[in-house]
Amino acid sequence: MDNYGFFKVAAAIPEVKVADCEFNGEQIRRLLHKAEMAGVQLVCFPELSITSYTCADLFFSETLLQEAEKAVAKLLRETAAYRAAFVVGAPVMLNSKLYNCAVICARGRIAGIVPKSFLPNYNEFYEKRWFEPWKREYSIVETEYANQDTFIGTTMIFQAGNARIALEICEDVWSVVPPSSIHAQSGANIILNLSASDELIGKQRYVKSLLGQQSARCLAGYVYAAAGFGESSTDLVYSGNAYVYENGKLLAEAERFSFGEQLIISDIDLDLLDSERKKNTTFIGLPDSLGCDYIFPNLPYEEKKSKSENCVLQRTFNPAPFVPSAEAYDESCREIFSIQVGGLAKRLVHTGAKSLVVGVSGGLDSTLALLVCAKTADKLGLPRTVIEGVTMPGYGTSGRTYNNAVGLIKSIGANFREISIVPACNQHFSDIGHDPEIHDVVYENTQARERTQILMDLANKTNGLVIGTGDLSELALGWATYNGDHISMYAVNTGIPKTLVRHLIKWVAETQVSDNERRILADIIDTPVSPELLPTDEKGQIAQLTEDVVGPYELHDFFLFYTLRYGFSPTKIYFLAKQAFNGKYDNETILKWMKTFFRRFFSQQFKRSCIPDGPKVGSVNLSPRGDWRMPSDASANIWLREIESLKP
Repeated sequence: MDNYGFFKVAAAIPEVKVADCEFNGEQIRRLLHKAEMAGVQLVCFPELSITSYTCADLFFSETLLQEAEKAVAKLLRETAAYRAAFVVGAPVMLNSKLYNCAVICARGRIAGIVPKSFLPNYNEFYEKRWFEPWKREYSIVETEYANQDTFIGTTMIFQAGNARIALEICEDVWSVVPPSSIHAQSGANIILNLSASDELIGKQRYVKSLLGQQSARCLAGYVYAAAGFGESSTDLVYSGNAYVYENGKLLAEAERFSFGEQLIISDIDLDLLDSERKKNTTFIGLPDSLGCDYIFPNLPYEEKKSKSENCVLQRTFNPAPFVPSAEAYDESCREIFSIQVGGLAKRLVHTGAKSLVVGVSGGLDSTLALLVCAKTADKLGLPRTVIEGVTMPGYGTSGRTYNNAVGLIKSIGANFREISIVPACNQHFSDIGHDPEIHDVVYENTQARERTQILMDLANKTNGLVIGTGDLSELALGWATYNGDHISMYAVNTGIPKTLVRHLIKWVAETQVSDNERRILADIIDTPVSPELLPTDEKGQIAQLTEDVVGPYELHDFFLFYTLRYGFSPTKIYFLAKQAFNGKYDNETILKWMKTFFRRFFSQQFKRSCIPDGPKVGSVNLSPRGDWRMPSDASANIWLREIESLKP
């Protein structure tokens, strides 16, 4: 695998002079040199960048067409030693017809020429006045251009390593069925669009939406470069828009209305795209090619023999991939919470249960479950007294969590119950002959199972449902007592990872509750994560911290996301984690907890094979009924060996 599956691309916006091919060619060469120095593998220039887009009736001039061809030939000679492939826009004659084309070049050779399929004929610019749309939809024609024999057509896909590159030009992507849709279905995973879209009020927002959607539909990388400063402003203005998308996600964009040249660089994750296509039914069962019968592996490309230890990416990675971005925070949290409430409401109505029984510890997970229960009661027009809020103090319960649990249950108006588990656990230790001074797994799991027994029996007594509190991260790590907190009648947090739980509670505190509840929730958010199964310290404080035992949840959630969402190898996940957590965790720490994650993830599958129902809220879930089907006795050896081979 080269560069951990990343392919470095650039969208280049050169300064141009209208109809000055020599000047334009030199500006393109200068930007190509910058891209070469930055290690870029593929560069996209705007539409008709050799001549400029706004030449109008000068396109009828034989002099302009000849000079454009000479400029391309010169550019090929001057960049023959460059490793980067590039695409420029140029007018190309074929059989006395003029085509608006993209010319893809590498190592001094033209790999192919792709003409524009759909020509605009509106506003002040009538492209059909000068150019012919390509009508030979499924044909490739031999031609000669810039002193080289080559091919012209719209169905070519160019290969460079694992990158399969296709081209379209401006208006093509606005069409009902864009060429890139066919290209993607035929295997292309990177689409380049050479554009010269003029500026209008609100148009940029629409273009970004269009490109993001097309990138997502095609499960592809999408590089868009549009004409900028220097184009004629006789009637229109061109602002130099440029974007790099990856499966709908905007990775990089240019500065609009810049008066200078621009080179925006980013890295498209080909592994991610291939992973998405393996699972997406749109790409399953299709023929190998839908009209794109010509796949030319003729872009000179240097395969690296091993991964580059100095791989430098022009993008960043979110260390909390499950947490909504700032701009989507309120909307996403509201939607997630509504999914939880909707799932529980359906189950309550379907079963005809008369109560919701939830054990409240004063920790994050049970707090979120209780809040979901409260909102569900409200939505169904039921009094909150249908909620049986049960706190069950034990050997490790701290004063802080106890007070928060009691305060929250009473504050939201649930029916409050307090049942100590200590007498029952002491009796059980006596029954099985266990010394309660030995604080082992028997000591801890006895408490978890006793709490579950109380909740189940109370549900029977009140004709209710036991609401599970465990989250997605705990399921991944198996951090639950089998037939203890592992079991419930409906698990509302089953799709919520630990890093998201805290944010959802924070959102509820900010938008859904009274001042008193907000104060309690703020303290719960600040409380360290703990199962509280070991006795408190001499000051009555929490003595058992979960993350000291299993590791930081933010690391585990990062590992979980990239393991399940994309199926990445430990090697790639380690590389991404180093980028995401740079300055927070050293390499030894990341590797230590990655090993813990994979060891526990494999060994604890038996718990996930029989988890209760619960709502899915995101793209990663561990339900054995559809989202994650894994043998309980699968071996983790090859993953652990790979981790052992990694260097800190």
